Amino acid sequence: MNLSIVFMGSPEFAAVTLRRLAERYAVRGVVTQPDRPSGRGRTLTPPAVKLTADQLGIETIQPERLKEPEAQAALQRWSPDLIVVAAFGQILRKSVLTLPRYGCLNVHASLLPRWRGAAPIQAAILAGDAFSGVTLMQMDPGIDTGPTLAQESLPIHPSDTALTLSARLADLGAELLLRSLPAYLNGELLSVPQEDAASTYAPMLQKEEGALDFNQPADALERRVRAFDPWPGAYFAWQGSPLKVLRAQVTEATPPQSLAIGAHWIYQGQPAIQCGVGSLLLTEVQPAGKKAMPGKAFLAGARSWAQTPAQTPGADQP
Repeated sequence: MNLSIVFMGSPEFAAVTLRRLAERYAVRGVVTQPDRPSGRGRTLTPPAVKLTADQLGIETIQPERLKEPEAQAALQRWSPDLIVVAAFGQILRKSVLTLPRYGCLNVHASLLPRWRGAAPIQAAILAGDAFSGVTLMQMDPGIDTGPTLAQESLPIHPSDTALTLSARLADLGAELLLRSLPAYLNGELLSVPQEDAASTYAPMLQKEEGALDFNQPADALERRVRAFDPWPGAYFAWQGSPLKVLRAQVTEATPPQSLAIGAHWIYQGQPAIQCGVGSLLLTEVQPAGKKAMPGKAFLAGARSWAQTPAQTPGADQP
């Protein structure tokens, strides 16, 4: 079938789908987000999809909004038969949804209707879900509310971070799309309306959400550390600066003395913090202005750790 496809997406999750899609189909054009400041130097950095499209030699536009005249003109010029979307970050208006004869398909990183929205991978880890997955759906004007076409699930490992889970889901999503497209294009794939009453929502993450509140149970904080790796990162105030927590474990061990929530102590040579329930072991941290280091190495230079009073979580931000 001589099919013209336009792809819309931004992060590495979407770039995986673009690479696999371009191996089998003609991708006429790519729409992705504008370059954004990144890193300590705040250098303008293109999204992963832009880099992938450049490697593949596919024409790319980067509008702030799809309603911009230049974006609309490009879409009309590309005249797509199908639009494929994955983690694009913009809502498609009716004029775009109705443009291709085969409609718009979305590869979404959750088992819809659970975790509609911008941060489904992080939400699944935060909630302690046993499984995540990908859903191929027909897009409508809502946010991930269209009928589903196919789903695949996979278990969330106890060690999964947003980064590692996203990588596995990206591969799964690309496979699901390519396996489902022939049947969809032939009109053989049944669409199923979502059960709205069972839906949950995963809004876009904000930087301040990385602040650790030690009133929460240690297991919830350990999931937060994994869910927010690599962004926005988990942290708390230490000696007037943010201390990033890169890896953590839960311990039910009892401190040597009664401690207030948020108090520091040492367990088996590693820094620990008393939480609302249990304690959090900081197995890898990154002090402000320094490189990441094991918790034991951090303690070697933080001899006052166990004597430091508890600090208000979120008082500082990285």
